[in-house]
Amino acid sequence: MAGSQDYAPDPRNEGVLVYVNGELVPRAEARVSVFDAGFALGDGVWEGLRLHKGRLLFLEAHLDRLEAGARAIALDIGRDRAGLTAALEQTLAANGMTHGAHLRLMVTRGLKATVNQDPRNALGRPTLVITAEYKAPAAAARGLALATSKIRCSPAEMFDMWLNSHSRLNLIRALLDAVEAGADEALMLDPHGFVSSCNATNLFWVKDGEVRTSSGRYCFNGITRAHVIDLCRENGAPVRLGDFALADAQGADEAFVTGTLGGITPVRSIDGRAMPAGAPGPVTRRLQALYEALKDADASRA
Repeated sequence: MAGSQDYAPDPRNEGVLVYVNGELVPRAEARVSVFDAGFALGDGVWEGLRLHKGRLLFLEAHLDRLEAGARAIALDIGRDRAGLTAALEQTLAANGMTHGAHLRLMVTRGLKATVNQDPRNALGRPTLVITAEYKAPAAAARGLALATSKIRCSPAEMFDMWLNSHSRLNLIRALLDAVEAGADEALMLDPHGFVSSCNATNLFWVKDGEVRTSSGRYCFNGITRAHVIDLCRENGAPVRLGDFALADAQGADEAFVTGTLGGITPVRSIDGRAMPAGAPGPVTRRLQALYEALKDADASRA
């Protein structure tokens, strides 16, 4: 099995330095306190970033999302955008990284006087951690097998899917459903029973030449997802966002998922039914090529 977040082992990762509150420390020595709000309560937000040909792809969009998430939970990151960018660049420089790395920028509410939910017990300094590792996605070659989970995506007033929250238990539970079914990743429905997303990625499928995906109300606020929708519209590929029954996705000709680590990853089956157009199918291959060109264009910007 190979989920969308799996990657090929790389021995260079054993020696990476991790950014922890302004210090770069060896991987084995990177620590946060047991009284940290992120560890104790999942109280924090994060971003995944991809290093491609010397550039952190779509950095401004990622920082927009991070800052929006922090505002939503009244978390003072403690650094402006220039400070966050400098910390990311410092981490890359310390590790000598120029391409093929995946970074995770994590901000929590920091140390607390005691472990409880009240944010007023925070001691006033957020915790900022950046990990940078060499990661080549492992799932692209064979494609993903999806299985529908009983766990639903949720509306913003319950658990906001648009927040990159440190708390992922509902998504982990969905993935456990898929693993039990012998699949790689979970397909999740929204509260009304329509197709929403996967547990770690956003889902697209192709039927009768049309690219389809959820309305976006309950899925992740995916930066790669938004780029794929734009690429379809700009390159004459019919695309429709809407409320689709599970049977529509199960009957797809081809399918793929999107995310920062894997970009566009083909799906080989949904609930045991193989995609008749293959993994990747022709539309998926075309969009993969367009997305690679978009990455190269972003990396070449001054």
